[in-house]
Amino acid sequence: MKPSAFTAALLLSASLHASSLPASDAAAARRNNTVVLDQMGVKNLRIQTVVVEPVDFEETVFALGRIEVYPGNRAVVSSRIAGRAVFVLIKNDHAVNKGDLALVVESRQAGDPPPSVELTASISGLVSAVNVVPGQPVDPDKPLAEIVDLAKVYAVARVPEQLAGRLQRGQRAHIAVAAVSGKVFPAELEHLGVFADSKNGTIEAAFRVANPELTLRPGMRAEFSIVISKRSQVTSVPRSALQGTPSNRYVYVKDFDLPNAFVKTAVVTGQSNDRFVEIISGLLPTDEVVTQGAYSLAFAGGGTLSLKEALDAAHGHEHNADGSELTAASKAAAADSTAHGHDHGDHADAHPHDLKWKVLTGVFFVAFLIALFANKPAANA
Repeated sequence: MKPSAFTAALLLSASLHASSLPASDAAAARRNNTVVLDQMGVKNLRIQTVVVEPVDFEETVFALGRIEVYPGNRAVVSSRIAGRAVFVLIKNDHAVNKGDLALVVESRQAGDPPPSVELTASISGLVSAVNVVPGQPVDPDKPLAEIVDLAKVYAVARVPEQLAGRLQRGQRAHIAVAAVSGKVFPAELEHLGVFADSKNGTIEAAFRVANPELTLRPGMRAEFSIVISKRSQVTSVPRSALQGTPSNRYVYVKDFDLPNAFVKTAVVTGQSNDRFVEIISGLLPTDEVVTQGAYSLAFAGGGTLSLKEALDAAHGHEHNADGSELTAASKAAAADSTAHGHDHGDHADAHPHDLKWKVLTGVFFVAFLIALFANKPAANA
């Protein structure tokens, strides 16, 4: 069916309206979402960035547990004879080496002096308990001291039993301990418990953890991120970079042109683990995203510099307040405003827009009249 003159007029009106929209909505949105700081602002917010690049992304499951002594790394010092402690040479929480003299025990057998026995440390490590003082009676069935080797420890997790089928020896985990803030310990699964805990619905998973600095101590609570799968070439960012709500996620990307400028950029996220979040869309490789200081940028408003000031400094010439290029026509209008002693800037921006709408209104009205008379029945019909 042939379109009416009225329909054609509507299409023409819509076409003219579309031509009146800004040339680059994306550029305008970018300017509106840019936070520009000076060097002092960057230092005060402690801004740090990382480069986005495809990495191996790990799917993890979370569990809780505690640090324990590694099997075979605990030993006691005891006496083979009854008597009394003459010298106690070890101290609690002090390091000893295998073979170091720990105690001297004097026998109850007669003699002048009575015979004595020197007791040495059977392993290297830390003294975790001293149960005797000089002069105290000693019996062979009572431990006098205890030594633990903490160069490696067990981290024992309580894993939900439905995940037991996805665990096997050699599997890796990342372990965080509240007492050792800011550090993540790599670990390897050594064994699964023989029996499940029917009351709590969990099974024991013991991970071997290297502990050369002896910062992990038995009894400390631990958080486990157990790696159950891995995907290659996945775009991801550190969790600290992600801001916003679950329905409105965004990151701050370092501007490729302006120094100390950061653009609020919407992203679509995928899976997450204890350290990273998968980015499905919104970022490109080589983008620099803000990690430390990202949360503070959300409250920085327009920053400590205007977009105009930053662009002027970066490009060496003047720009408009919205960051757009200052054209010869804009300069002439500004000069004319100055010459007449008042500002025509707002009028200069408004006149073209008003003129377009006047034209649109006129075209629409004429088209309406044409359609009205074209569809009116003839008088002698």
